Amino acid sequence: MQYRSDIKSVKGLGTAKHGFSHWWMQRLSAVLMIPLGLWFFYSLMSIETISADSVIMWLQQPIQAILMAIWTITVVYHGALGMQVIIEDYVHGKAMALTLLVLIKFAMFAMIVATFFSLLRLVS
Repeated sequence: MQYRSDIKSVKGLGTAKHGFSHWWMQRLSAVLMIPLGLWFFYSLMSIETISADSVIMWLQQPIQAILMAIWTITVVYHGALGMQVIIEDYVHGKAMALTLLVLIKFAMFAMIVATFFSLLRLVS
């Protein structure tokens, strides 16, 4: 026989504070993607002919390269947050879920590093 109330048995199982920060970061990244996406679309449409050489010349401008880096970080981070939610909700094996979460973090890091390396190579 237990002398615990329902509230006492639920306490210690976690708080909603962690989920709120995840939710909030996903919303902030989504809001940040709107002006950056509009900038990206408008900038590409302002190029007369979209060819590899014209896009390289466009990305060699420092402001364009900085905005492209911010856009890439935002999109990759937002995607990683979304994939994390999907894995946490639908992958039931703890080992598999942990493996997928680690792989997503590595992939996110690799994409951001590749973006910075490419942009630095173009700008310099």
